[in-house]
Amino acid sequence: MTAARDATTDRRTAILDAAERLFAESGFDATPTARVATEAGVPKGLVFYYFPRKIDLLLTLLDERLPTHDPTEAEMVAEAGDPVGSLVRLDRHLQLADHTSLTLRTIIFRESGTHPEVARRLRTLRSGLVALTEAVIERAVGMVLDPELRSQAAHTFVAVMLDRASTARAGGPTPDASGPARLVSLAVAATH
Repeated sequence: MTAARDATTDRRTAILDAAERLFAESGFDATPTARVATEAGVPKGLVFYYFPRKIDLLLTLLDERLPTHDPTEAEMVAEAGDPVGSLVRLDRHLQLADHTSLTLRTIIFRESGTHPEVARRLRTLRSGLVALTEAVIERAVGMVLDPELRSQAAHTFVAVMLDRASTARAGGPTPDASGPARLVSLAVAATH
């Protein structure tokens, strides 16, 4: 990579870093692009060079920095015959309570109510988490489950993981994931 390309990447990254901090702190609508430029140490015109509309800055931030989840990741955490351990490993693998995830979650939840594009990304993120969790549950129990049961179990555990991450963001104690994992596993086992 040339020095010019490095500088371009660095400036673009600096803009995204500044936007992430400021949008999480003040909100998207309350953060002028001039403030993003100042925080990034770049001219305001450069922000618009990379991101022609302010909403493009927000959407690029979410597209590039929000994690994506593929059901094939289930292979890394699911162990046949150990649904509780598999769900706990999934929770650890996803690291939803880490700082980066918390900052982006603050942005996406705050802005999803007023920006339909952000709401769509939130639904996509949650759908990916549910699909991955369904795959982990099914691999861990070692049998094909009723689709509705699998979906309900996955939605329940995803809600638990997101709640744990939100509690961590608020500075509260985060309950251990093994209790909810055990409850979900028992519910699945009771129906088969």
